[in-house]
Amino acid sequence: MRQHLSGISAAFVSVTTLFFAWGFITSNNDPLIASLKASFSLNYTEALLTQLVFFAAYGFMSFPAAALLAKLGSLRSILVALATMIAGCLLVQFIVRFQDYTLILAALFILGAGITTLQVAANPLAAALGPPESSHFRLTFAQAFNSLGVVLGVNFGSRIMLGEDVLKAGHAHITDPAERVIALQAVSHAFLLIAAMLVGLMVFIWFSRERITKAALDFGQAPGGSVLDALRSRWALFGALAIGLYVGAEVSIGSIMINFLNQSDIMGLPLEVAGFYLANIYWMGALIGRFIGSYLLTIVRAPILLGIAASVATTLCLVVALSSGPLAGYAALAVGLFNSIMFPTIFTITLERAGVSQASTSGLLCVAIVGGAVLPYAVGHMADSASLSASFFIPMAAYAVIAVFAVLAVRARVQSSGEEVVPLAH
Repeated sequence: MRQHLSGISAAFVSVTTLFFAWGFITSNNDPLIASLKASFSLNYTEALLTQLVFFAAYGFMSFPAAALLAKLGSLRSILVALATMIAGCLLVQFIVRFQDYTLILAALFILGAGITTLQVAANPLAAALGPPESSHFRLTFAQAFNSLGVVLGVNFGSRIMLGEDVLKAGHAHITDPAERVIALQAVSHAFLLIAAMLVGLMVFIWFSRERITKAALDFGQAPGGSVLDALRSRWALFGALAIGLYVGAEVSIGSIMINFLNQSDIMGLPLEVAGFYLANIYWMGALIGRFIGSYLLTIVRAPILLGIAASVATTLCLVVALSSGPLAGYAALAVGLFNSIMFPTIFTITLERAGVSQASTSGLLCVAIVGGAVLPYAVGHMADSASLSASFFIPMAAYAVIAVFAVLAVRARVQSSGEEVVPLAH
């Protein structure tokens, strides 16, 4: 028995490394946006196409990834996902020499497609690797590693892509062709290192394949239904809207944070230092908040805690939009702490109240992550037409809708679909 449990634990540790990996890689978009904006003299709308393309992969690839998972199983799907991500990173190496922003976006879409497939395969696998009564602990632990990957990823990307020898004196635009080459070489170097990390991870998963496969078979998953089932549930649709708005708001704020803190009327930080603040305050707040939130959820009902977090985030965004100086900067950074519990609580609240197959509801919620593509584009347009501060009105509205979702969920009846409630990590 002890050997059996040891095998399950080892399998779960192996899968948890995947949560870390996609958090690490996805978070590199934040310093990447600042680097590409300077390199190609982009406006905010154009720069945030990076997030639009990257997260659009969720909308296009979630269902094909699910079909791949059904055909190949978890382990092979994970290996295919990692291979696709490696291909995307290596494609960046080839493309940057052409100094074409559109081609770089194409490579990022391929990378995003691989990450989508990885999430679709790894999330249910993490939930299955152990007895149902400990699934909450497993997923909370995995989410913490995802957040740790985000914190380290932003630090990594900021140091390489926004260093002083790359973007001189924190310039918002590069006009010297030689400096543009240096900046794009730094982007290429960052993604080459990520590709090497992924190769090592792929080798590690391959050598762990037997224990992962065995543990997954010991704790099989119940068959799910069609995503069309979830489309008949108002709560599933409302939850999908809330998930999309949350991901979009979180990604939007993270995407503009470096340039926002760089502004002279906010904090006037050099780009690399602003990246450090983004990693160690905004994203670190999400990491710490997940540990605090996991405890609070044992004593406070999830809809109530979600309502408090969303209301505070709404207020903070309003403060940012209507103020300036360090007050606006630190208010923006503080939003990360209150983002921390939103994804898992929205997810479980929706599963509990949808009244349809949890598998179909989970599928719809995964597709809704495409909100991470739509909202940043709107935020970029607002930043160009008004200001970066004014663009915080958009995530403010998103958090307000989430707060309404939480208030309505307090009174809504929890329904049972006969399946275990299993939240995914983000």
